[in-house]
Amino acid sequence: MSLYNAYLANSLNVYDYLAGEHCAQTCVVIGPTQLPTVLLPLDTVSQSHFSLTATQVAWPCAVEHVVITAPTITRELFSVCCDYLAANLQAILPIKQTLNCQSFELFSNSHLELAPLVQLLVQYGGDVNVVSDLPRLDQPGLVVLDMDSTSITIECIDEIAKLAGVGEEVAQITELAMQGELDFAQSLRARVAKLQGIKLSLLDEIADELPLMPGMIELVEQFKAHGWKVAIASGGFTYFADNLKQLLALDDAVSNVLAVEDGVLTGELIGRIVDAQVKADTVVALAAKYNVSLSQTIAIGDGANDLVMMKQAGLGIAYHAKPLVQQQASVAINQGNLCAVIGLLTR
Repeated sequence: MSLYNAYLANSLNVYDYLAGEHCAQTCVVIGPTQLPTVLLPLDTVSQSHFSLTATQVAWPCAVEHVVITAPTITRELFSVCCDYLAANLQAILPIKQTLNCQSFELFSNSHLELAPLVQLLVQYGGDVNVVSDLPRLDQPGLVVLDMDSTSITIECIDEIAKLAGVGEEVAQITELAMQGELDFAQSLRARVAKLQGIKLSLLDEIADELPLMPGMIELVEQFKAHGWKVAIASGGFTYFADNLKQLLALDDAVSNVLAVEDGVLTGELIGRIVDAQVKADTVVALAAKYNVSLSQTIAIGDGANDLVMMKQAGLGIAYHAKPLVQQQASVAINQGNLCAVIGLLTR
């Protein structure tokens, strides 16, 4: 702390202070008496000192780092978090704006049970996660996303089934597979079999108008701007994944191949099925291809078929995911859009 100056601020309005632009290099420390202390660089003129942020200060008692993300960190949301963590609150870092997302970080002096706070923040559109050893956005990395219900808002196979008049039957199988109640490969073959006889041209109605998940374009742009590689690993189909790759200039896309004869779906698949293990293998293979450490990889998904790749990656993010996936992921984003991923990493 030798490069920092601290002073008591008995009348400090913590929210207003941390939301102000002037505090980008400072933080507020909550002492044993719960009186706030402002910590800032000693020499705010020197660029070498000013470049040091509060995140570089060693907190010997910090046990957990808690990050809150939301489209807007309101005073009410801020107060709810601070009140919930009051007994364990050690320090608060400034509120940051990234894309269409805001975030701030809290330091705790003990392990926390955050489930009640997760529920409290639903009404404010906020997410809360304990983070540790996050990948560095300012260093090369790799992010691999699921496609259906993660990168785009639909399940493509369900949309194809609707065109074939078997939408309800296929949707039921899809949901059981996403919940982890059916073997993915078996369920995929069963669903694809119901698509036999559909003209390939009908798929254009879906492929030409893929509804992107809110924040997807911004997420890809931001990762690429920081030198990251962006890829899709999908249990869906090349007909859509390859189109998405071209649309967003992604680096790679791995998905299943539908068998076609005379312009009609045969109800079968060609080659290996992209199941949970293949998705995980894709993370490893692409990391090697681009010379990226696994600690600098991120996997984002919503279904049980994404869990293995999420565990394989340096950071697994459950995005608007099924309960099983939320429980097992490193972090979960339930309220915000995909911009929250960048907000989470902007520490």
